[in-house]
Amino acid sequence: MNHAATLDAARTYRDAARAAAAGIDTANQRAHHGFAWIATSVAALEAVAAWVASGRGANPQDDRVARLAFAETIAQLIGGLPMGQNELLRPADLGLTEAAATLAKDCADLLETDHAATRAALATGLAEGQWPSESLHDSELNAIRDQFRRFTEAEILPHAHGWHLANALIPDATVAAMADLGTFGVCIPEEYGGLGLSKLVMCLVTEELSRGWIGAGSLGTRSEIAGELIAGSGTAAQKAHWLPLIASGAVLPTAVFTEPDTGSDLGSLQTRARREQGQWRIDGAKTWITHAARSDLMTLLARTLPDARGYAGLSMLLVPKPRGTEADPFPADGMAGSEIEVLGYRGMREYALSFDGMIAPADALLGGEEGQGFKQLMRTFEGARIQTAARAVGVARRALELGLDYALQRKQFGKALVHFPRVSDKLAMSLVDLVLSRELTYAAARAKDSGKRCDIEAGMAKLLAARTAWSNADASLQIHGGNGYALEFEISRVLCDARILNIFEGAAEIQAQVIARGLLEGRN
Repeated sequence: MNHAATLDAARTYRDAARAAAAGIDTANQRAHHGFAWIATSVAALEAVAAWVASGRGANPQDDRVARLAFAETIAQLIGGLPMGQNELLRPADLGLTEAAATLAKDCADLLETDHAATRAALATGLAEGQWPSESLHDSELNAIRDQFRRFTEAEILPHAHGWHLANALIPDATVAAMADLGTFGVCIPEEYGGLGLSKLVMCLVTEELSRGWIGAGSLGTRSEIAGELIAGSGTAAQKAHWLPLIASGAVLPTAVFTEPDTGSDLGSLQTRARREQGQWRIDGAKTWITHAARSDLMTLLARTLPDARGYAGLSMLLVPKPRGTEADPFPADGMAGSEIEVLGYRGMREYALSFDGMIAPADALLGGEEGQGFKQLMRTFEGARIQTAARAVGVARRALELGLDYALQRKQFGKALVHFPRVSDKLAMSLVDLVLSRELTYAAARAKDSGKRCDIEAGMAKLLAARTAWSNADASLQIHGGNGYALEFEISRVLCDARILNIFEGAAEIQAQVIARGLLEGRN
């Protein structure tokens, strides 16, 4: 299969979409978000092409995945690209009818081939235990993946569903074991007690833990956000004090940004912090705060300059708090909270918080600068979104594993479900989507590690991986049939966990907006 020629044709189509979107008013979100999905799809093909080339044909499953990835993605670009469950982008939506016809002509051999045999061979290989290549061609990286996979198999997977059903916090002993592995200090510099490793390593760690349970993978997200905030914007004293504690797991942070009447519109935040007798007094309300009770440190975005409008009045505060207990989840003076009951994404719990004169120390202001909070937070969005994409990849893989296991064990009409084409097709295409998302996420991490601005790449990774997590979970539950709807089956949890990935750390629509704006501004 000539990936280069197909990629060239796909890039030409993407460039035509860029030109079309540039001529359309930004108020037409459908057009601009559609362009973002086109660009993301082409970037995923580029990542898969690089992946399959790196394997040099050693694993026949790799070529099958690549063939199906190219065939399906090109077909979607021409016929209808899913932007949501009931939203398809058609070429005519961007005036791309002629460009789509050219793409179809250039890729005719690929599109006119019946790929049923490839799907069947891919599913058969899976059923026999043959997965596509996942080696990163680096012994240290492969060893890290193996270490966290073994830990997940032994310490997370056997217990995760029980924890979920009980709405239990991840046990302290498990958190301590994760800390011993370095989970909370992966990207924190070695001089501050961290491992000083790359965002790519962070992806591997997060993916494997999230494969066991999204709660385990997400626990490290709070440390990642706080660590990056402090390492990038903190004073020397703040770095020296907080980073070693976060890296060791002695301090568990929580991100306190969202408010009841604001979601993505952070410029409208109303929680206030003002200087009072040399300290900071905090008043206001926050919501959807993950792991708030058991945390020891809040990275809290508040308005400290009330006369400055929008983002300019926001500052980031490092607010220590006593760790709560089941009996008294919020023992701090001036702070109260109530749990938000949720479908999935358990293990840390979600809370609505209220502040009525809570006091933070004089040196709580991140970097010692007022009015810089939003800018400081923006610098962490790339890493947080890449990590969220890795969480989605882990969830997507677990959904596929559960669907495969069930299809191998469950027999109907005298044979295992895996031998029915509609079942094996779901497994094959779930695997294809998994690899597309995984490789796009790794590409985003490598871009971040290179030091370049990568908000576009991070947005693309999260956009695609979140969709894959949901579609893989949905397909797996369908394979389970009625049993999948029963709480006792793990896939019921995975489906609930998968749904949140399209919402937090920037909803899919926000990601598409970031991607489109960045590309149309010529940043990539």
